[in-house]
Amino acid sequence: MSTQQLRRILCVEDEPDIQTVARLALETLGGFEVAFCDTGPEAIERAPRFGPDLILLDVMLPEMDGPQTLAALRQLPELGAVPVVFMTAKVQPGEVRRYLELGAVDVIAKPFDPMVLPQRVRAIWERVHD
Repeated sequence: MSTQQLRRILCVEDEPDIQTVARLALETLGGFEVAFCDTGPEAIERAPRFGPDLILLDVMLPEMDGPQTLAALRQLPELGAVPVVFMTAKVQPGEVRRYLELGAVDVIAKPFDPMVLPQRVRAIWERVHD
């Protein structure tokens, strides 16, 4: 089991309904501190100040898509090692393989079950830090 605890999550998601469900799941059920960004550029600007332990990143975002956002986040020294998990409805095997090759540690398919989202995120965190 990891000695480093997962506390702060940055969720980059442009759909307000999904933000609401994710907030309820991650904050209320999971007990995490969660910050939300609507776009990749907003995430790049906000992430260094927020200091997330983990980033949940939508693939299809306005302005800059998820893979472009991930590449930009990896250029920031303070975020280079922060685990990134894509959350997307695009989960064909080739798509998932591409996200992992880009450096994501896992992929959560949308729609996700809000009742198990915190457990899923914790399991990913534990796997990455074991």
